[in-house]
Amino acid sequence: MSNSLTVHIRSFAYKNGVPDAPHTHGEGYVFDCRAIHNPGRYAEYIHLTGRDEPVKTFLKERGEAAEFLQQVYALVDFSVVTYLRRGFDHLSVNFGCTGGQHRSVYCADQLAAHLKDKFQLNVELIHAEQERKGWKN
Repeated sequence: MSNSLTVHIRSFAYKNGVPDAPHTHGEGYVFDCRAIHNPGRYAEYIHLTGRDEPVKTFLKERGEAAEFLQQVYALVDFSVVTYLRRGFDHLSVNFGCTGGQHRSVYCADQLAAHLKDKFQLNVELIHAEQERKGWKN
């Protein structure tokens, strides 16, 4: 399989709307992370993101994120294998949560790591809300 496929992974905030499709043939997957328990409802996580260790620990232990991500991996892996076989050049995967800060960021990062470990392809990772607010972590 070639590495000409790029998977565009993006986290976003539903409160700002689903981002526009960056490609002419449509958006790809949009996963709603709001079913995962929200660390943003607790004061100690309010100013953190899905890239901070306390939030990652919360999501691993109390957030149903592992079960959610197993389903995501199965769907995306199926598409990646098919896209590689067919010679497609891009696939978009979006993760949304209320504020685009905790759950969607965590899930986007986890999928990016999963794909890099499992396949030889290009991964482009964008955290729309973090970029919009200038957060660095």
